[in-house]
Amino acid sequence: MKTFLILGAGTGGTIIANKMRQRLDPMEWRMIVVDKDATHYYQPGFLFVPFGIYQPSEVYRPKRHYLPFDVELIFSDIEVIEPDRNRVKLTKENRIIHYDELVIATGSRIVPEETPGLKEAGWHQNIFDFYTYEGATKLAQALRRFEGGRLVLNVAEMPIKCPVAPLEFAFLADWYFKERGLREKVEIVYTTPLSGAFTKPRTSAVMGALFQERGIQLEADFNLMEVDHARNVIASYDEREVAYDLLVTIPVHMGSEVIQRSGLGNELHFVPTNKNTLQSQNWPNVWVIGDATDVPASKAGSVTHFEADVLVENIQRHIAGLEPEPKFDGHANCFIESGYGKAFLIDFNYDTEPLPGKFPLPGVGPLDLLKETEVNHWGKLMFRWVYWNLLLKGVEIPIETQMTMLGKWN
Repeated sequence: MKTFLILGAGTGGTIIANKMRQRLDPMEWRMIVVDKDATHYYQPGFLFVPFGIYQPSEVYRPKRHYLPFDVELIFSDIEVIEPDRNRVKLTKENRIIHYDELVIATGSRIVPEETPGLKEAGWHQNIFDFYTYEGATKLAQALRRFEGGRLVLNVAEMPIKCPVAPLEFAFLADWYFKERGLREKVEIVYTTPLSGAFTKPRTSAVMGALFQERGIQLEADFNLMEVDHARNVIASYDEREVAYDLLVTIPVHMGSEVIQRSGLGNELHFVPTNKNTLQSQNWPNVWVIGDATDVPASKAGSVTHFEADVLVENIQRHIAGLEPEPKFDGHANCFIESGYGKAFLIDFNYDTEPLPGKFPLPGVGPLDLLKETEVNHWGKLMFRWVYWNLLLKGVEIPIETQMTMLGKWN
């Protein structure tokens, strides 16, 4: 019997398991999923936990509940991946799994240790992240205690998971403190290594204008060098300093430690991947999805969803002895929560930046692109239900895998 092995039971690994289990003959193929954690986190929900919009219990569920019953799920750390020998070594019972097809869905992680001073005396005291469950829940407590001063939101380095999340946090913080009657006592500063508020010029201009309207200070081209927690200051490589009373950080992101141990990644331990086929650049029976890839697309759940459609088709082609097709175009769509019960929606790919229009139905919507609306806000909140009940289970969602220009205008 052949073995289809998936490393990681997060968003990408779970979607692939559900979609491929429907397509592989169970008499010919066994499917194994390996993950070190039993809990599946709805990571977009971490943004809402610090502001009390979601309770912590609303952002996690057991991974086993979202995988097909006949999939073998092993909870174990992975010692090493050996693609030249078509095998993976687990730390649990020193087990070795030989595979015929391998999907790497090991995600990404924050590495605050990469920045001198960041994870020292102030960590989770007056320095917090919200990209982890622990960080988001502790930040919720810190925000409730915060009565005024300078709140600095710092993006240390790109790429990061969900590039719009830092923008959303800044907008929600503005709303949160206004609701508490403290906005005039809180200075909000947004520091980023980018030349503007976002990577795409048109969206960056819209977000930058909203920053000005909300009184949020933008400190662009700020490449974080170190954190001086004794002075409560962050410093950039060009010797600029920004003082803080409360620092919310998006630390350096890297690929999984097992990618590093196995020597399969680039300098940030993301796996070199064909950006259109999602096949490993080095091994034809190894496929990569989601945050684990080095493709120049956003590290976001929508991207993983669109990647999965292409990946499933290409794996089946490879099994049948055919060449994979270059169908993934970097498609991403993201809600940008802007506070006050409103949100933006952007839709883009490798070559086309976000444009105004209607989504998903041209001319009808009901969602507006690159426009702040209440409907977009409710779409953002509704996505949590879609995630748990449709997306993870591999249910087909009527949104085109490739980006379309229908319904958009310049």
